[in-house]
Amino acid sequence: MKYPKKKRTYCPSCNKHTLHEVLKYRKREARSLALGQRKFKEKLKGYGSFPRPNPKNRGKPVKKVALILRCTECGKKHHIRGFRVKRLEMV
Repeated sequence: MKYPKKKRTYCPSCNKHTLHEVLKYRKREARSLALGQRKFKEKLKGYGSFPRPNPKNRGKPVKKVALILRCTECGKKHHIRGFRVKRLEMV
């Protein structure tokens, strides 16, 4: 799917329609010292396999894409609802 790099849409902080830069959301690295991550590592120790159900061939064929819109006037960012697409191309 082709999606524009810049889009004119509503900015909640400016309270009007402005030009927005479209960015693809990228997941950051997990914090190794977070409580959930520490518990997960402890569970992996000496277990032998993955501790959670990991069913094969039951996943969705496409992932949901999350996009971030950055206002060119105020610089604030906000998300738009994710949608399913195999490939996203910024044009």
